[in-house]
Amino acid sequence: MTDPGAAFATASLWVVDLDGVIWLSGEPIGDPSGAVASLRRRGARVVFATNNSAPTTAELLARLSRIGIEATEADLVTSAAVAASLLTPGQTVRILAEAGVGEALEARAVGVTADGRCDAAVVGWSRAFDFGSLSAIADAARVSGRLIATNEDPTHPTPEGLVPGAGALLAAVATASGVIPEIAGKPHKAMVDFLESRFGFTAGDPGVVLVGDQPRTDGRLAQRLGIPFALVETGVYVAGTPLDGCPVAVHVPDFAALVGESAAR
Repeated sequence: MTDPGAAFATASLWVVDLDGVIWLSGEPIGDPSGAVASLRRRGARVVFATNNSAPTTAELLARLSRIGIEATEADLVTSAAVAASLLTPGQTVRILAEAGVGEALEARAVGVTADGRCDAAVVGWSRAFDFGSLSAIADAARVSGRLIATNEDPTHPTPEGLVPGAGALLAAVATASGVIPEIAGKPHKAMVDFLESRFGFTAGDPGVVLVGDQPRTDGRLAQRLGIPFALVETGVYVAGTPLDGCPVAVHVPDFAALVGESAAR
């Protein structure tokens, strides 16, 4: 029988989630910097893909550096950037989101308006969510006929436990507006296409593996990409929870343990 975890011993590209795998609210989980350093010594490239649309690229890179992981913008994909890619330069949107989305839209040359005509409504995770913001963004989606969401994660892992994620906000906006959302982040096609383009691989590439803490997002993304998925238990996933048919090649306590096991093969 083929060893489902063997690919991790020889993979040349590791696509790694951030929240719940590398850190919780910026605090490192175990020794992620040591794990990344070990992979790089083996000649593997380590890149990061996150559904968290709130931080800017600079903020994410600074958080990585602060815990001992040096990376560049070319090593990072966010759901904010993927959401922006669904829009055409020159369009105007109304947003319910934080700085990461604003940055991505600016880089895409998409304008942001607080009122008036717009081409779409964009929803990401936001601490500013309340009845007024819900009413405004739902109206923008209803009038424009287009609702784009960075992701649909119902929860977000923190050291204190799970808090509502962007998907919780999106559910309210979609219900209030009656508009079916286009989802940018994991595990949807927009993210699949963006990852393949950014990191230069195609579905089923035997040298690529993915690490995450959520079967329904990270696991389904790996399934769509045709690559092995390693599930860690340091984020959203709770040991013993049904995987709902999501294929898991390796199930480990944390990222560092995964890297250690792969080195020992």
